[in-house]
Amino acid sequence: MTRKAKRLYLIGAMLVVVGGAAGLVLTALSSSVAYFQSPTDLVTNAPAPTQRIRLGGLVEEGTVKRDGSSHVTFSVTDTVDSVPVTYTGILPDLFREGQGVIAEGTLGPDRVFLADTVLAKHDETYMPKEVVDDLKARGLWEDGKGLVNKPEETVSASPVSGAGS
Repeated sequence: MTRKAKRLYLIGAMLVVVGGAAGLVLTALSSSVAYFQSPTDLVTNAPAPTQRIRLGGLVEEGTVKRDGSSHVTFSVTDTVDSVPVTYTGILPDLFREGQGVIAEGTLGPDRVFLADTVLAKHDETYMPKEVVDDLKARGLWEDGKGLVNKPEETVSASPVSGAGS
C-alpha cells in the first residue's frame, strides 16, 4: 500500500468513527425531546402513551387540589379545552391559579397528564413563549394586554386580568 492509500484509508476510517459517534448522540438525544402541546392539541390528537411532551397553558381557576403531601392535581387550559394534570413533587413558588405553566411528562391512558416537571412564570409579565404563540394564533392574546376575551364571548363588565396586574 502506498502512503497516499494509507492516508485515504485512515481518513475514511476516522469519518466512519465520527459519523457513528454522531449517530449515537443524535439517537440518544431524540429520546429526550419533548414536543410542545396545548390542551386543545392533546384533546384533538392524543400522543402515544410513551411519548414525552410539554403541556403549556394557564392553570385553571379552582382546580388546584393538594392531598397534604407533595401530590397535587390541577387542570391546564388554553381557554378552549382543559387537561387534568397530576404531579408529585415540590411546585415552584410562583405556581398559582390563572398563571402560565408548562408541565413536562406523558399522557396517561385515562387522559390525565402525568407531569414529572412543572415550570411556572417568573414575574408578572412573563408567559412561556410557546403558550403565548398558541394563544395569539387563537386570537386570545394581545401584546401589552395579555389574555383577552374569546371572540365568541360577550364583553363583560370587568376586563380579564392579565399581564401587568
